[in-house]
Amino acid sequence: MTNPQLELRAVTKHYDDGRVEALRGVDLSVCAGEFVTISGPSGSGKSTILHLMGGLATPTTGTVLFQNALLGAASDTDTYRSQHVGFIFQAFHLLPTLSAIENVQVPMMAAKGADRNAERAETLLRGVGMENRLHHFPNELSAGERQRVAIARALANSPSILLADEPTGNLDTENSARIMKILTGIQMERGMTLIVVTHENDIADSAPRHIRIRDGRIES
Repeated sequence: MTNPQLELRAVTKHYDDGRVEALRGVDLSVCAGEFVTISGPSGSGKSTILHLMGGLATPTTGTVLFQNALLGAASDTDTYRSQHVGFIFQAFHLLPTLSAIENVQVPMMAAKGADRNAERAETLLRGVGMENRLHHFPNELSAGERQRVAIARALANSPSILLADEPTGNLDTENSARIMKILTGIQMERGMTLIVVTHENDIADSAPRHIRIRDGRIES
């Protein structure tokens, strides 16, 4: 694989003063624009890989690189997360006191003006079919609707990488299919890198590249 966008080299990750080995010497490269799924049993290390790729965690040993540059210093990692990565989580993580459109504007607060932010947030919500729920609060939305707001929020700063950790874990079959259709549509339309951690076999097998991990090591 040439010119990887993201790369893990001989990465280990330990917790609890080294007593828990989440990752054990992982080498992994992802090129720009790829759609990759990562699956494995609970506790296998799949979410840890995603957190390292997103700059939410640092390796115990080994290196994580973005466009051949080392992710290390806190300031560099903060910039990387804010400018290049969009996150989607199983639990949505929407702010309960903010409406859908306000939740999407949160990552934009450091840039542009309030009017432009509101206009862009509305455009993003329309793109995921939430144009009729702009001013509803999270507790007024279904689980599938909340995840669509979370997807719009993840796109707020036009990231080149979209990282989704069990994005359908709290959804029924119909909403799971809808969310994956939205994600893959965004990935193809924008040429983004999409990396999805999942325990669902049909989602894992839907990607052109499926990585299986067990006991902190890549199996295939």
